[in-house]
Amino acid sequence: MIIVAGPIFVTPGRRDAFVTSSIEAVAAARKAPGCLDFVVAADPLDTDRVNVFERWSTAAALEAFRGEGPGDDLSADIVSAEVAEYKLPNG
Repeated sequence: MIIVAGPIFVTPGRRDAFVTSSIEAVAAARKAPGCLDFVVAADPLDTDRVNVFERWSTAAALEAFRGEGPGDDLSADIVSAEVAEYKLPNG
């Protein structure tokens, strides 16, 4: 199992727009083969922070979905990110 998790810091004042713009990607991920969970959520305390959490059955499933990463519309608002990928033993 692969977990992808961590904060993304966005342009000040753009957090809610970033989350809204992520809805289509979240819906697509949840329908993708191998996706066990996928969420992009506004941080309740930091107005410029978005939290990402993904669970995938395999690295291949994650890579098949991920492709080139976020589109320009989302990337333009990302100031920095501390998102990491963790591989867990299956079972």
